Amino acid sequence: MRLLLIRHGQTPSNVKHLLDTAAPGPALTPLGQEQAAALPEALAAERIDALYASTLVRTQLTAAPLAAAEELEIQVRDGIREVAAGDLEMRGDDDAITTYMTTAFAWSAGDTDRRMPGGENGVEALGRFDAVVAEAAATGARTVAMVSHGAAIRTWVGARAHNIDVAFASHHALGNTGLVVVSGSPEEGWRALSWEGRSLGPEADDPEGSGPAGTETVPASSA
Repeated sequence: MRLLLIRHGQTPSNVKHLLDTAAPGPALTPLGQEQAAALPEALAAERIDALYASTLVRTQLTAAPLAAAEELEIQVRDGIREVAAGDLEMRGDDDAITTYMTTAFAWSAGDTDRRMPGGENGVEALGRFDAVVAEAAATGARTVAMVSHGAAIRTWVGARAHNIDVAFASHHALGNTGLVVVSGSPEEGWRALSWEGRSLGPEADDPEGSGPAGTETVPASSA
């Protein structure tokens, strides 16, 4: 299965660099709406068979133009929501963001018993994302798009893609509407093919810059 993992468009909390992970969450900024509207053209070369979004409003709003263009129903699943910030919710200070990202990437490195302060542990976070991916794979779809969140995507890919290590995932932010493409299956494992348009061959390019919609990015640590 070809899996297109898309971060949502910009939100007001992104602009303020806040760890805003609770449901239902904020809507998109005007820029975020433009980013979402640009996705159908940016992904026109893909033949998308199924489209998923998290239970947070921003992912569903981001997915809506793509759903209309591809005539697909948005499958809303809690499992691909953002890594819950717990006690760090709505904080934007350096200590909070460092704790949040360090904990998430510790899960990618295998320390899945570690718990976000006041929140979930890696077994729970990766397990719920795995469950949605497995559900999608079981449908037999060849290409599936999932509109999710920056930390959730980077953590899952860092943990599950055999050609991506934790150092790469932690040092390469994912901008709004940024895209990571992976291929494989739950049984055979996953390989990352590209990160924000850069091919991930034996020597991956440095994937920094805009998402597929070609618009301004903000730090991926801001949920």
